[in-house]
Amino acid sequence: MQEQVNKIRKRVLERMDVFQSSSDEEVLALIWEEIKESRSGKLLSLEKREQLSKSVFHSLRRLDVLQELVEDESITEIMVNGYEHIFYEQGGKIFEWKGKFSSREKLEDIIQQIVAGNNRMVNESNPIVDTRLQDGSRVNIVLSPIALDGSVISIRKFPKEPMHMEQLICYQSISREVVDFLAVLVKARYNIFISGGTGSGKTTFLNALSEFIPKDTRVITIEDSAELKITGIPNLVRFETRNANVQGENAISMRDLIRTALRARPDIIIVGECRGSEAIDMLQAMNTGHDGSLSTGHANSCVDMISRLETMVLMGMNLPLSAIRGQIASGIDIMIHLGRMRDKSRKVLEVAEISGIENGAVSLHSLFRFRETGEKDGKIVGFWEKTGSLKHTQKLKAAGLWKE
Repeated sequence: MQEQVNKIRKRVLERMDVFQSSSDEEVLALIWEEIKESRSGKLLSLEKREQLSKSVFHSLRRLDVLQELVEDESITEIMVNGYEHIFYEQGGKIFEWKGKFSSREKLEDIIQQIVAGNNRMVNESNPIVDTRLQDGSRVNIVLSPIALDGSVISIRKFPKEPMHMEQLICYQSISREVVDFLAVLVKARYNIFISGGTGSGKTTFLNALSEFIPKDTRVITIEDSAELKITGIPNLVRFETRNANVQGENAISMRDLIRTALRARPDIIIVGECRGSEAIDMLQAMNTGHDGSLSTGHANSCVDMISRLETMVLMGMNLPLSAIRGQIASGIDIMIHLGRMRDKSRKVLEVAEISGIENGAVSLHSLFRFRETGEKDGKIVGFWEKTGSLKHTQKLKAAGLWKE
């Protein structure tokens, strides 16, 4: 089949030289003409011809062998390890895909096609890039020879429609009691930081949490690669970073965008993910009247996230640790930690309040914690235990949402 695809593709490309701006319909028509005229094509059944046409079209106008995986909504992750080895995650399990790229050159062509769609650049001088597909899927690319066995593509897919809290309750990722509690905090404009490991569902949860933001709020989102799908907010502005050009100039960083956002009269700033020195700008925004701001970060626990934030601030500004901890304690109100369980489910593991500074360190006060009680039909079961009451209620009272 691959040999047939290559032959048809080559002949179609030769004919397409005349049609520089051919539409998808014109390309499909050319493909069918070539299949009908080819000796091997005449011997194929209609079903095989349609399959051949689809493969050729995907190699010309889509993502080649990856397109079928991208279109499958049950697949959550696609991993390309060189041109011959493709893996995907489905239902929490990883499988090897039957297809492969025809050559290293074809893989490189697809990589350039992906980055060009978002005005990104990847080459020998800039061999690592984060970008996204047209459907919003997150893409990380590492070129050879940095990737020793051939260029690597990692695609994290998201649902076409953002997941809502009701769905997360149905999936037993969170309880009704915790959702109701968090909904009130969002409405009262508490600053919330979401932590978790890779694949724990931070972006999905942030999308779901944003549904509680009042509709008359001006929201600005800031991301490295646009993934958030905030809905129901008419006054929404979305910013995305930009890599440097070939001369190494004109890059626009997360820090640049946070500073720009502060001049655009935001009510709430949402930083998709804090990874480095932009943490200091985010904390300063939270400490200067932009209550209700949200962000995420990679960490193994709420306590670990505090330590990581301290390190990230130090990347951007040489401040005494006591001053950094003061910024964190006064800027962030609530920490939410997510985890991916051994049964591949994702759950809210802890909700904690930053209660202040105690013995020179940021103090955390646990509010809810997931307690595992066992397994049933291969699934982890448990409950969310209320472990404490909110200490800082000033924002609830100011919003008229405080209940004794």
